[in-house]
Amino acid sequence: MVDYRGAPIGVVVLQKCFSLGKHKRTIYQTSVLVLTFIAYTAYHMSRRPLAVVKNSLNQDCSRLTPPPGMILNNSTIDNWCDWAPFDKKNANRLLGVLDSVYVFSYAICMFLSGMLAERIDLRYYLSIGMLLSGLFTYIFGLAFYLNIHSFTFFIIVQILGGGIQCTGWPGVVSCVGNWFGKARRGMIFGIWNAHLYVGNILGAYVAGHFVAQNWGLSFIIPGAIVGIVGFIVFLFLVPHPENVDCSDTNHQSTTKKPLADMFTPNGNEVHVKCNLTSSPTSNGIHEKSPLTTKSHVTNHHSKKTAITFCDALRIPGVIEFSLCLFFSKLVSYTFLFWLPRYLDHTTGMGSQTSAYLSIAFDVGGILGGIIAGTISDHTGASALTCVGFLGLAVPSLFIYEAYGSLNSIVNIVLQIICGALVNGPYALITTAVSTELGTHPSIKSNSKALSTVTAIIDGTGSIGAAIGPLLAGLVSEISWSYVFYMMMLADLCALLSLLRTASKEAKQCYGLRFRCILPLCCTPYEGTYDRIGR
Repeated sequence: MVDYRGAPIGVVVLQKCFSLGKHKRTIYQTSVLVLTFIAYTAYHMSRRPLAVVKNSLNQDCSRLTPPPGMILNNSTIDNWCDWAPFDKKNANRLLGVLDSVYVFSYAICMFLSGMLAERIDLRYYLSIGMLLSGLFTYIFGLAFYLNIHSFTFFIIVQILGGGIQCTGWPGVVSCVGNWFGKARRGMIFGIWNAHLYVGNILGAYVAGHFVAQNWGLSFIIPGAIVGIVGFIVFLFLVPHPENVDCSDTNHQSTTKKPLADMFTPNGNEVHVKCNLTSSPTSNGIHEKSPLTTKSHVTNHHSKKTAITFCDALRIPGVIEFSLCLFFSKLVSYTFLFWLPRYLDHTTGMGSQTSAYLSIAFDVGGILGGIIAGTISDHTGASALTCVGFLGLAVPSLFIYEAYGSLNSIVNIVLQIICGALVNGPYALITTAVSTELGTHPSIKSNSKALSTVTAIIDGTGSIGAAIGPLLAGLVSEISWSYVFYMMMLADLCALLSLLRTASKEAKQCYGLRFRCILPLCCTPYEGTYDRIGR
């Protein structure tokens, strides 16, 4: 029976109508994956419209005529093809400021958001956040109908919208982390993390559909969708196993199965990463983390008390991966906010076609997240995986800038490659790595630390995400080539920030491979989970 005191209203109704039986936990796990996927898809869908609408806010009206069927009235007769104050030569700079205040607000609030998420029911936290996100997206679109041209108005809406968007990531990652163990986490999170790019794709499609005739609907429709999904989350999301009398993944007995398998809840098969070279302690937790070899954090969080910001920073690996995400997200969000504008500038395809063409980059992001997660699962080397992707991302950006304008086919292929290499590390760090660090042995796998760690890593990355679009707006006035040089430099800095951690992983993996080539050199415990040296 479900403990109705902790279950959402929708779940209570379904439980009274259907019996879940022995598959109860699997059904709840699936529902959490699906609901959080849809939730963050909606979040990102509402971030996309401004990138698409930029081309409509600033166009060369002298070479355009009103689209067929467009209704010209007092609010559109003077601004049907552009929109003050974005109709001047400094339009890119102003649009870059709008991008940056949005993401700066997101980043600053993110550090607070993680600590709030640990102390508030995640279902309420996400549903209220989504309803407010939808509201501010809707308000931005109202500017078209109310004929608003105040730059201050747009700034205020962007600040409020960005600040409330920070409720999304710590909330969804914590929900998934509460329900799943570590085995094959990279691959599962790589697939699950596709919500980010699916949201971008849907946002580009919806916004692109209306952008030529009514850019207000490019915001209003995504805003309404976010609000509706928020209501569904309120009705059905179960953020923690304890809400429905299921055992806690992070605190299960681990005598025979030290880490729960995400696909086999009964623990029939266990896969542990190659760089876990130490023996398990009595509670099944390894003293050596896949991301570090020594802990310096002293705490007393075994009873799931929320940790402090400083405690989270002292978890080994948090600072390194935060810095890497700072530069990785700088590149990713520069593409997110400026790719349609760049495509329109270099190809002259128009705002609608440029919006649709930019979807290829997000398709690459989906592939990159899955590939990076799968590689990380098989090697156990998250940092090495990120370094490899970042090393290839630098030349891929150079090639795209040089040859992307040849034709549409070449542009799409190069976009997919760049999207995979740029977003692979971004996806891996914000999902599997954040969750692993948030349940690190140094804090005794305290699940309540997960939101804070996730917020620190994503918040640091979001500062980079704010700086990137701002610099792109300024630098693009000189040359778009300089924007790509900036992104290549950022990817190189991201690579350098992980070199020390990647070096440790390489030594650990090589050591275990060498020891396990000869069966007599392996302890029985090690031999059961090495998948490289056998």
